[in-house]
Amino acid sequence: MSISRSGGQLVVDALQVHGVELIFGVPGESYLPVLDALHDSKIRFIINRQEGGAAFMADAYGKLTGQPGICFVTRGPGATNASIGVHTAYQDSTPMILFIGQVGNDFVEREAFQEIDYRRMFGPMAKWVAQIDRAERIPEYIARAFQVATSGRPGPVVLALPEDCLAAMAQVADTRHYTPVQASPSATQLSQLREHLAAAQRPLVLLGGTSWDTLACQRISDFAKINHLPLACAFRFQDLVDNAHPNYIGDVGIGINPKLAQRIKDADLVIAIGPRLGEMTTGGYTVLEAPIAKQKLIHIHSDALELGRVYQADMMINSGMKEIAEALSTMAPLDASAWQHTVAQAKADLQAWQQEPAIFAQENAPLNLWQVVQTIQANTPDDTIITNGAGNYATWAHRYYRYGGFRTQLAPTSGAMGYSVPSGVAAKIVHPERTVITFAGDGEYMMNGQELATAVQYKAGLVIIVFNNGMFGTIRMHQEKEFPARVSGTELHNPDFAALARAYGASGEVVNSTEEFAPALARALAHTRQYQLPALIELRYDGNLITPGASLQTLRKMAQDAGK
Repeated sequence: MSISRSGGQLVVDALQVHGVELIFGVPGESYLPVLDALHDSKIRFIINRQEGGAAFMADAYGKLTGQPGICFVTRGPGATNASIGVHTAYQDSTPMILFIGQVGNDFVEREAFQEIDYRRMFGPMAKWVAQIDRAERIPEYIARAFQVATSGRPGPVVLALPEDCLAAMAQVADTRHYTPVQASPSATQLSQLREHLAAAQRPLVLLGGTSWDTLACQRISDFAKINHLPLACAFRFQDLVDNAHPNYIGDVGIGINPKLAQRIKDADLVIAIGPRLGEMTTGGYTVLEAPIAKQKLIHIHSDALELGRVYQADMMINSGMKEIAEALSTMAPLDASAWQHTVAQAKADLQAWQQEPAIFAQENAPLNLWQVVQTIQANTPDDTIITNGAGNYATWAHRYYRYGGFRTQLAPTSGAMGYSVPSGVAAKIVHPERTVITFAGDGEYMMNGQELATAVQYKAGLVIIVFNNGMFGTIRMHQEKEFPARVSGTELHNPDFAALARAYGASGEVVNSTEEFAPALARALAHTRQYQLPALIELRYDGNLITPGASLQTLRKMAQDAGK
């Protein structure tokens, strides 16, 4: 028989029913009964420094574990700060639940202090938004939130918690633990897929999306190997395949290898398993033309509403990733004689694409960023987690780092700046035994760099690499292409990042040359192991070196020659 409990206690008890062990957030008086109930619970509350960082950490948790990342924030400013993480979780298909303190029902619709209608605010960027107005319905709402966040295409759910609801007493039973629901391919669909593949001459498999696990990734990798299929990964999903796998041929996103892009265009069959086939993965809907691709297209996705939304594929299969991977693992091998030679060719193209770019020698640059990545690769374990936010600096990780397999990459497909540090801190909290390296741009770091204090507080010993070129590099790159020599709004006057890190209680070093980096990395890794505290390495380099393939001067001259 259930006992009478406060709304705050019901919230915490419901979270425990659904297996929550870790939440992220910034405290607020609007949900004090929840904070009080957490005091006697087994749930660990990670106190963040800003709600945007907390929401990003919850997103990173969802990516790493496949379980909803839980975030608590206060009303009004707290909710608006956290919205960036909700948007990222939506575009990235990450399971997440954001709880927001809300004004009491006795004040609602008066524009009370910090009052917002969260249904209207979050409606376009969440799978479900609701407000729990009665304490006895708290277990029901929270069970539904977990169900919605994890079933079909995963995503964020937002629940508002009015103060009077959290203070009220109710006698209600707990629910059962949630059970995610995913569709499965039919025998007929698998037979048709096999027929399409058997008839192909130049097939290619493209992986992406969420709801994968280690076994599903292994099954897909084995399916590709057995059938000699080239295997590419969508934008920022490079860790779905061990990049050393013989069939892995590269990532399909921003700055794609031109030979890989052409290979996809020349394919006569593309089997897209998991990705939404959004703008970044399709090169602005050009690598695969929308709405009807020139290639025969089989699109497999966990959300039936996503199928046919942009691309009218030749075949559409509504299936979860674990379910389609298991089904394909039972398929008898095909005769691959028509295409098996393409894997070695595509792999050679990838290896050539990852060679040292000539720009460092051409520009006589003292700090070689390609060598920085090689040094990280050589001195860290295969299961190292690499995190980054948005910016040109991320190219060095995406193009040159070879990810070791499932859940070794955390990056926002939404293109959100400020993601790097929070995701790195969350990764180290979730997996304290693993090495975590965060790539952060100088402008990007300043958006959530304060979460370094969170890392120090919880002894999250990650290594942060700050790429300091004194500008918002991506915007400056486009600025030089469109408005050459007219610099406006993109220059940065930065702090001493290494000194700032030391002020937080982390270690901090500045690197100006290639020769200085390896010893600095060794010291940083040793520091994180010995003290379980973060370390920051600031890379100071010439901002003219904007991409592996071009300098700002080159881009400016090209634009000027074109008459811009």
